[in-house]
Amino acid sequence: MTTFPSFSVQVGPLTITGYGIMMMVGFLFGGWLIDRELRRRGLNRDYAGDIVVAAVIGGVIGAKLWYVLLHGPDTLLERAGLVWYGGLVGGFVAVALQSVRRKVPVRFTMHLTAPALAAAYALGRIGCLMVGDDYGIPTDGALGVAFPQGIPPTTTAGLATLGWDAPPGSDPTTVFAVHPTMLYETILMTGAFMLLWQMRPRPQGTGWLFGLYLILLGIERFFVEFIRLKDDRLLGPFTVAQLTSVILVGVGAALWIRFKDAGEADPGPYLRTAPAAASSGG
Repeated sequence: MTTFPSFSVQVGPLTITGYGIMMMVGFLFGGWLIDRELRRRGLNRDYAGDIVVAAVIGGVIGAKLWYVLLHGPDTLLERAGLVWYGGLVGGFVAVALQSVRRKVPVRFTMHLTAPALAAAYALGRIGCLMVGDDYGIPTDGALGVAFPQGIPPTTTAGLATLGWDAPPGSDPTTVFAVHPTMLYETILMTGAFMLLWQMRPRPQGTGWLFGLYLILLGIERFFVEFIRLKDDRLLGPFTVAQLTSVILVGVGAALWIRFKDAGEADPGPYLRTAPAAASSGG
């Protein structure tokens, strides 16, 4: 059984968790990918920074509000508790508003961000691995990992809080190995990122790539949820995240069909302005 300790860094009175570090890395790496794509297209690279700032604000707020909706208003001030799908919705709204403010077509922005979103998700799941969060059901297999300092710890008592029925007579402090579903998701979404990155120059209508991203994300998350240890199986054997995944696949398919033959969108005057010229005007 492999044991994975929780990772954090102490900076004075502030504790920075592995999840916080990887979330920051995900935003920065996503911004770098968007910057590369803007450079490839010869467009204003300042827009990458615009997108990242909006995504950070909207994503964190959305992720927290989604958690509060699932677990009640008393969790609003808890340090923990961020849900990816809430972050996706909140980030999308904030970035779309930024897109409108800059007079960039929203579907152009969607196309730019699709590969970056997949990469950021994969990196974020590494953060979950580093703190022992969002793991799977107990397993005796070779891939099993124990998180004695996880959120919650993978002890009999900790797993019980997520709805797992321990073997009769189990000691509450016994540590179990679980499926490292966050690692599985990192591998799957890294593959999705590589596919999206390779497909981005294809001469199809602007915006179709975002539809494909939603389809890949929804399918990946739907199947991983079957081995996630969850206490929100409100739909029989299915979780709230699986219902959301099905909706995302449907939305993604609709966007793909809508945009695949819609032609190339005009990026607008802001993006056609060279970065140096844009900054000199401020």
